[in-house]
Amino acid sequence: MKLNPCRANATRTHAFTLVELLVVIAIIGILVGLLLPAVQAAREAARRMSCSNNFKQIGLAVHNYHAAYKQLPIHMNGTRRLPPTGSWFSEYGDDCNMMMLSTFVALTPFFEQQGLWDQISNPNSVDLTNPGVTRVPPWPAMGPTPTEEPNGVVIVNQSNNGYPPWMTEIPMLRCPSDPGVGLPAMGRTNYAACLGDGLHYTDNGPYWFNLRGDPKIEVHRNSNTSLLASARGMFVPRVEKKFRDVLDGLSNTIMYGEIATDLGDRDIRTQAHSFAPGTFSGLRNDPTACRDDIDPDRPRFWDPSLTDIMAGNQGRGFRWASGMQPYTAINTILPPNSETCMSLEDTTPGVLSASSRHQGGAHLLMGDGAVIFITDSIEAGDPTNGTVVYNGTGNRSPGAASPYGLWGALGTRANREVIQEQLNQ
Repeated sequence: MKLNPCRANATRTHAFTLVELLVVIAIIGILVGLLLPAVQAAREAARRMSCSNNFKQIGLAVHNYHAAYKQLPIHMNGTRRLPPTGSWFSEYGDDCNMMMLSTFVALTPFFEQQGLWDQISNPNSVDLTNPGVTRVPPWPAMGPTPTEEPNGVVIVNQSNNGYPPWMTEIPMLRCPSDPGVGLPAMGRTNYAACLGDGLHYTDNGPYWFNLRGDPKIEVHRNSNTSLLASARGMFVPRVEKKFRDVLDGLSNTIMYGEIATDLGDRDIRTQAHSFAPGTFSGLRNDPTACRDDIDPDRPRFWDPSLTDIMAGNQGRGFRWASGMQPYTAINTILPPNSETCMSLEDTTPGVLSASSRHQGGAHLLMGDGAVIFITDSIEAGDPTNGTVVYNGTGNRSPGAASPYGLWGALGTRANREVIQEQLNQ
């Protein structure tokens, strides 16, 4: 009997050979390799959008605060000890906050943190360092100084890391692209108030730290004169400012800038160089004075041999409630993602630019509430030019155009520079 060839072919089975299977696996691997960067880019785009939305909420909170109180929240404000005792550095304590609070403390009820504000504005008997034990006496209303220096780092010898609000991490103050979390920081923030393009007295404003008596009477004459010349930003430490003071226009003036928080890796943006201890004029005369200590092989990090560096618990953005410069302030001297350099330690002025974990730049919140992304390559003048100071000459004289180009001009509130760039495209 003869077999039907068609029927024989119909019963024959087909299968992948080993070579074909390997080819398919290779193709799938190539496709995954091609798609993975796109997935990562999409995730970063989503994180960047979330970061921008946080900034918009902060801008809305500031405008609502101004509508309610007819002024901006004061950078470095709060309570003080009366009567004062001893010298200014001995007056840090747990019975007042020494007018060291950031603008974010006053804004908490305006960005949906009413519960946290209730804890801050009332005495609090919870101590995180002694769980289950009622603190006697309780923490004062408006909290203690937001400091965490148990070993007397340089000057301050006071640790208040048992106060719950100062240790709280507020989601709206965190950028999703920043991986920093936990100790040695207190509650972290990725956003900071803009103090302008100057340095002189931008660390403590017109008052001495001890604040003996009525602040409106005890303004130090020399401090205030120097401050008026150099503090040209939207916020001035311990000084009331209003939108009407922003003569350059709200859309042309930076209100807050994004900052990356420290990861303990000696990043030049987040762990500050403590330049020339005891010398405050060096940075004012040359804001790039710390640049020689950057690792030439890894320019995002300090040289491994550098020892003049801030303490590990004084990293950038480490204390959302503190108004001291490393934690909640930027200036527009060096362009975004440049090195951070302090005159001495966290109670002193420094060169602190905007920074971020995004690629190529950082977000800014303008005075009108718009959020823009500024690149590292923004025109920023001559970085070695000294800052504007009282009794300065040439482009360092009071009222002079910012020596730091477009970047510096965006940081000043009333310097009448002409901004020809469309920023919010």
